[in-house]
Amino acid sequence: MPDPQRPRAALRTAVVWEVLQDALERLVKATGRQSLDVLDTGGGSGNFAVPLALLGHRVTVVDPSPNALFALERRAAEAGVADRVRGVQGDAHGLFEVAERGGYDAVLCHGVLEYVDDPAEGVRNVVAALRPDGVLSLLAAGLGGAVLARALAGHFTEARQALDDPNGRWGAGDPVPRRFTAEQLTALVEGAGLRVGAVHGVRVFADLVPGVLVDTESGALDALLKLEAAAAELPAFHSVATQLHVLGETEEAAGA
Repeated sequence: MPDPQRPRAALRTAVVWEVLQDALERLVKATGRQSLDVLDTGGGSGNFAVPLALLGHRVTVVDPSPNALFALERRAAEAGVADRVRGVQGDAHGLFEVAERGGYDAVLCHGVLEYVDDPAEGVRNVVAALRPDGVLSLLAAGLGGAVLARALAGHFTEARQALDDPNGRWGAGDPVPRRFTAEQLTALVEGAGLRVGAVHGVRVFADLVPGVLVDTESGALDALLKLEAAAAELPAFHSVATQLHVLGETEEAAGA
Protein backbone atom coordinates (compact mmCIF):
# COMPACT_ATOMS: atom_id res chain seq x y z
CA MET A 1 0.00 0.00 0.00
CA PRO A 2 1.39 3.45 -0.81
CA ASP A 3 2.40 5.46 2.22
CA PRO A 4 -0.43 8.00 2.41
CA GLN A 5 1.49 10.57 4.42
CA ARG A 6 4.93 12.05 4.89
CA PRO A 7 7.25 9.85 6.98
CA ARG A 8 7.03 11.90 10.20
CA ALA A 9 3.24 12.01 10.06
CA ALA A 10 3.13 8.28 9.23
CA LEU A 11 3.96 7.60 12.88
CA ARG A 12 0.35 8.45 13.63
CA THR A 13 -1.22 5.97 11.21
CA ALA A 14 1.33 3.28 10.28
CA VAL A 15 -0.21 0.64 12.55
CA VAL A 16 -3.74 1.35 11.31
CA TRP A 17 -2.65 1.11 7.67
CA GLU A 18 -0.98 -2.24 8.22
CA VAL A 19 -4.06 -3.73 9.89
CA LEU A 20 -6.43 -2.22 7.32
CA GLN A 21 -4.35 -3.38 4.37
CA ASP A 22 -4.28 -6.94 5.67
CA ALA A 23 -8.05 -6.92 6.24
CA LEU A 24 -8.77 -5.62 2.73
CA GLU A 25 -6.44 -8.15 1.16
CA ARG A 26 -8.33 -10.93 2.93
CA LEU A 27 -11.62 -9.47 1.68
CA VAL A 28 -10.35 -9.34 -1.90
CA LYS A 29 -9.41 -13.03 -1.71
CA ALA A 30 -12.68 -14.00 -0.03
CA THR A 31 -14.94 -12.09 -2.41
CA GLY A 32 -12.90 -12.59 -5.59
CA ARG A 33 -13.33 -8.89 -6.34
CA GLN A 34 -10.22 -6.75 -6.79
CA SER A 35 -12.19 -3.54 -6.28
CA LEU A 36 -14.06 -3.17 -3.00
CA ASP A 37 -16.66 -0.64 -1.91
CA VAL A 38 -15.40 1.31 1.09
CA LEU A 39 -17.26 3.84 3.24
CA ASP A 40 -15.08 6.33 5.12
CA THR A 41 -17.14 8.13 7.77
CA GLY A 42 -15.52 11.33 8.95
CA GLY A 43 -12.92 10.81 6.24
CA GLY A 44 -12.16 14.52 5.86
CA SER A 45 -9.67 15.43 3.17
CA GLY A 46 -8.90 11.83 2.24
CA ASN A 47 -5.85 10.71 4.24
CA PHE A 48 -7.16 7.16 3.94
CA ALA A 49 -9.63 7.46 1.06
CA VAL A 50 -7.19 8.57 -1.63
CA PRO A 51 -4.57 5.85 -1.00
CA LEU A 52 -7.37 3.26 -0.93
CA ALA A 53 -8.61 4.54 -4.28
CA LEU A 54 -5.05 4.29 -5.61
CA LEU A 55 -5.29 0.57 -4.85
CA GLY A 56 -8.36 0.40 -7.08
CA HIS A 57 -11.10 0.50 -4.45
CA ARG A 58 -14.20 2.70 -4.69
CA VAL A 59 -14.45 5.01 -1.68
CA THR A 60 -17.36 7.09 -0.42
CA VAL A 61 -16.35 9.71 2.14
CA VAL A 62 -19.01 11.10 4.48
CA ASP A 63 -17.94 14.21 6.37
CA PRO A 64 -19.82 17.19 7.84
CA SER A 65 -17.24 19.75 6.69
CA PRO A 66 -17.64 21.31 3.22
CA ASN A 67 -14.05 22.54 3.37
CA ALA A 68 -12.74 19.05 4.04
CA LEU A 69 -14.78 17.65 1.17
CA PHE A 70 -13.46 20.35 -1.16
CA ALA A 71 -9.91 19.40 -0.16
CA LEU A 72 -10.79 15.74 -0.73
CA GLU A 73 -12.03 16.48 -4.25
CA ARG A 74 -8.86 18.38 -5.09
CA ARG A 75 -6.63 15.71 -3.58
CA ALA A 76 -8.38 12.91 -5.43
CA ALA A 77 -8.10 14.80 -8.72
CA GLU A 78 -4.39 15.43 -8.20
CA ALA A 79 -3.87 11.73 -7.49
CA GLY A 80 -5.81 10.73 -10.62
CA VAL A 81 -8.52 8.84 -8.72
CA ALA A 82 -11.43 11.30 -8.90
CA ASP A 83 -13.54 8.60 -10.56
CA ARG A 84 -13.12 6.30 -7.54
CA VAL A 85 -13.65 8.81 -4.71
CA ARG A 86 -17.01 10.36 -3.88
CA GLY A 87 -17.46 12.90 -1.10
CA VAL A 88 -20.84 13.63 0.48
CA GLN A 89 -21.76 15.93 3.34
CA GLY A 90 -23.23 14.16 6.35
CA ASP A 91 -22.51 12.51 9.68
CA ALA A 92 -22.85 9.19 11.51
CA HIS A 93 -26.25 10.09 12.98
CA GLY A 94 -27.90 10.60 9.59
CA LEU A 95 -25.61 8.22 7.74
CA PHE A 96 -28.24 6.56 5.58
CA GLU A 97 -29.50 9.83 4.25
CA VAL A 98 -26.31 9.93 2.16
CA ALA A 99 -24.97 6.35 2.20
CA GLU A 100 -26.36 2.95 1.29
CA ARG A 101 -27.43 0.60 4.06
CA GLY A 102 -25.68 -2.76 3.69
CA GLY A 103 -23.74 -1.55 0.66
CA TYR A 104 -20.06 -1.64 1.67
CA ASP A 105 -17.35 -4.23 2.03
CA ALA A 106 -15.47 -2.12 4.56
CA VAL A 107 -16.33 0.86 6.73
CA LEU A 108 -13.80 3.22 8.29
CA CYS A 109 -14.91 5.05 11.42
CA HIS A 110 -11.86 7.06 12.43
CA GLY A 111 -12.05 9.95 14.88
CA VAL A 112 -15.85 9.93 14.90
CA LEU A 113 -17.00 8.32 18.15
CA GLU A 114 -15.35 11.04 20.22
CA TYR A 115 -17.83 13.56 18.85
CA VAL A 116 -21.17 11.75 18.49
CA ASP A 117 -23.88 12.09 21.14
CA ASP A 118 -24.36 8.33 21.42
CA PRO A 119 -21.29 6.17 20.59
CA ALA A 120 -23.31 2.93 20.69
CA GLU A 121 -25.74 4.31 18.12
CA GLY A 122 -22.83 5.54 16.02
CA VAL A 123 -21.26 2.09 15.92
CA ARG A 124 -24.59 0.42 15.15
CA ASN A 125 -25.08 2.80 12.22
CA VAL A 126 -21.71 2.16 10.63
CA VAL A 127 -22.09 -1.60 11.16
CA ALA A 128 -25.47 -1.45 9.39
CA ALA A 129 -23.64 -0.10 6.34
CA LEU A 130 -21.64 -3.33 6.00
CA ARG A 131 -22.32 -6.17 3.64
CA PRO A 132 -22.65 -9.65 5.20
CA ASP A 133 -18.92 -10.31 4.72
CA GLY A 134 -17.67 -6.86 5.74
CA VAL A 135 -15.11 -5.39 8.12
CA LEU A 136 -15.10 -2.29 10.33
CA SER A 137 -12.00 -0.21 11.05
CA LEU A 138 -12.65 1.76 14.24
CA LEU A 139 -10.16 4.33 15.54
CA ALA A 140 -10.80 6.48 18.61
CA ALA A 141 -8.98 8.48 21.28
CA GLY A 142 -7.58 6.43 24.15
CA LEU A 143 -8.11 7.42 27.77
CA GLY A 144 -4.75 6.23 29.10
CA GLY A 145 -2.71 8.16 26.55
CA ALA A 146 -4.33 11.43 27.58
CA VAL A 147 -3.79 10.76 31.28
CA LEU A 148 -0.13 9.92 30.69
CA ALA A 149 0.46 12.95 28.47
CA ARG A 150 -1.02 15.38 31.02
CA ALA A 151 1.00 13.83 33.83
CA LEU A 152 4.27 13.95 31.91
CA ALA A 153 3.60 17.61 31.12
CA GLY A 154 3.31 18.30 34.84
CA HIS A 155 -0.47 18.79 34.80
CA PHE A 156 -1.17 16.28 37.54
CA THR A 157 -4.59 17.60 38.54
CA GLU A 158 -5.76 17.46 34.92
CA ALA A 159 -4.38 13.95 34.58
CA ARG A 160 -6.37 12.87 37.63
CA GLN A 161 -9.48 14.59 36.33
CA ALA A 162 -9.23 12.75 33.01
CA LEU A 163 -8.81 9.50 34.90
CA ASP A 164 -11.94 10.12 36.98
CA ASP A 165 -14.14 11.80 34.35
CA PRO A 166 -16.77 9.51 32.74
CA ASN A 167 -15.77 10.82 29.30
CA GLY A 168 -12.04 10.96 29.96
CA ARG A 169 -11.83 14.76 29.77
CA TRP A 170 -9.09 16.62 31.63
CA GLY A 171 -10.95 19.93 31.90
CA ALA A 172 -13.13 22.55 30.25
CA GLY A 173 -10.39 23.37 27.75
CA ASP A 174 -10.05 19.78 26.58
CA PRO A 175 -10.73 19.73 22.80
CA VAL A 176 -11.73 16.04 22.81
CA PRO A 177 -15.30 15.45 24.05
CA ARG A 178 -14.85 11.75 24.82
CA ARG A 179 -12.13 9.11 25.18
CA PHE A 180 -12.29 5.34 25.47
CA THR A 181 -10.58 2.32 26.93
CA ALA A 182 -9.93 -0.76 24.80
CA GLU A 183 -12.60 -2.59 26.79
CA GLN A 184 -15.20 0.08 26.03
CA LEU A 185 -14.48 0.03 22.30
CA THR A 186 -14.54 -3.75 22.01
CA ALA A 187 -17.84 -3.79 23.92
CA LEU A 188 -19.31 -1.29 21.45
CA VAL A 189 -18.18 -3.36 18.47
CA GLU A 190 -19.46 -6.64 19.93
CA GLY A 191 -22.68 -4.95 21.01
CA ALA A 192 -23.29 -4.01 17.37
CA GLY A 193 -23.00 -7.67 16.37
CA LEU A 194 -19.43 -7.91 15.11
CA ARG A 195 -16.58 -10.14 16.14
CA VAL A 196 -13.45 -8.32 17.30
CA GLY A 197 -10.65 -9.42 15.00
CA ALA A 198 -7.84 -7.34 16.51
CA VAL A 199 -7.12 -4.49 18.92
CA HIS A 200 -4.08 -2.27 18.54
CA GLY A 201 -2.63 0.64 20.44
CA VAL A 202 -1.78 3.56 18.14
CA ARG A 203 0.80 6.24 18.94
CA VAL A 204 2.01 4.47 22.06
CA PHE A 205 5.35 6.28 22.00
CA ALA A 206 5.13 8.72 19.08
CA ASP A 207 3.46 11.53 21.03
CA LEU A 208 5.87 11.22 23.94
CA VAL A 209 9.15 11.30 22.01
CA PRO A 210 10.54 14.80 21.25
CA GLY A 211 10.10 15.57 17.56
CA VAL A 212 13.61 16.96 17.27
CA LEU A 213 14.99 13.57 18.27
CA VAL A 214 13.07 11.74 15.58
CA ASP A 215 13.88 14.33 12.92
CA THR A 216 17.60 14.67 13.58
CA GLU A 217 18.85 11.31 14.82
CA SER A 218 19.84 8.98 11.98
CA GLY A 219 17.54 5.95 11.79
CA ALA A 220 15.38 7.15 14.69
CA LEU A 221 12.16 7.35 12.66
CA ASP A 222 12.45 3.81 11.31
CA ALA A 223 13.35 2.48 14.74
CA LEU A 224 10.38 4.24 16.32
CA LEU A 225 8.03 2.92 13.64
CA LYS A 226 9.25 -0.61 14.36
CA LEU A 227 8.82 -0.08 18.10
CA GLU A 228 5.27 1.19 17.59
CA ALA A 229 4.44 -1.86 15.46
CA ALA A 230 5.90 -4.25 18.04
CA ALA A 231 4.04 -2.69 20.96
CA ALA A 232 0.73 -2.12 19.17
CA GLU A 233 -0.61 -5.64 19.64
CA LEU A 234 0.45 -6.04 23.27
CA PRO A 235 -2.47 -5.45 25.67
CA ALA A 236 -0.12 -3.93 28.25
CA PHE A 237 0.43 -0.95 25.95
CA HIS A 238 -3.23 -0.42 25.00
CA SER A 239 -3.77 1.40 28.28
CA VAL A 240 -1.23 4.13 27.44
CA ALA A 241 -1.86 4.57 23.70
CA THR A 242 -3.03 7.95 22.39
CA GLN A 243 -5.49 6.15 20.12
CA LEU A 244 -7.01 2.68 19.98
CA HIS A 245 -7.81 0.75 16.82
CA VAL A 246 -10.35 -2.06 16.73
CA LEU A 247 -10.95 -4.25 13.70
CA GLY A 248 -14.47 -5.63 13.70
CA GLU A 249 -15.61 -8.44 11.41
CA THR A 250 -18.98 -9.91 10.49
CA GLU A 251 -19.32 -13.63 11.14
CA GLU A 252 -18.99 -14.30 7.40
CA ALA A 253 -15.81 -12.25 7.13
CA ALA A 254 -14.32 -13.82 10.27
CA GLY A 255 -14.86 -17.27 8.83
CA ALA A 256 -13.40 -16.46 5.42
